Amino acid sequence: MKRAFDLLSAMILLAILFVPLGCIALAILLCDGRPVFFTQERVGRSGRPFRILKFRTMRVSNGKTTPLTSGDGDERITQTGRALRKRRVDEFPQLINVLLGQMSLVGPRPEVPLYVDPGDWRWQKVLSVRPGITGPDSLVFQNEGEQLEQAEDLDRHYRAVILPEKLRVQAEYADTRTFLGDLGLLFRTFGALVG
Repeated sequence: MKRAFDLLSAMILLAILFVPLGCIALAILLCDGRPVFFTQERVGRSGRPFRILKFRTMRVSNGKTTPLTSGDGDERITQTGRALRKRRVDEFPQLINVLLGQMSLVGPRPEVPLYVDPGDWRWQKVLSVRPGITGPDSLVFQNEGEQLEQAEDLDRHYRAVILPEKLRVQAEYADTRTFLGDLGLLFRTFGALVG
């Protein structure tokens, strides 16, 4: 039932948002150049890797090694990107990941392989479900960029403070998820975006 809901919802949302998303893509192209989209390897259900799709919100790195985490004040974020991130509009292309079966509308946010420990029981629970565009961890950590902005070492703070709490929330979701609960999380996410 959840997969059918995800598939139908993603198709409807992409049809409704086709023109606005096209305008956003054009704005990124005109203001910041190519590429319009950002892809990155993430770990999905059962530990399968996939490429997550987002609108690009940062300057192109030109082959330089860049941090995986970023605060709200990161100088790499473009002006267009800052506006997109404010309302999480950069996440909408992940509806394509939903259509491909790599993600769900609701689930734990997928992590980069570097932060995933498949031997940890919490990760085993988290990876037993499809990752989501939104989820309980997205709501709990909706101000993650602000928290990271205050940290001296972003990566260390993420690993030591934010990630363990995210894992706790995500593992609890994996154990207790229901279709009605997912609908509630969708409504709460919508409220957080427009509020």
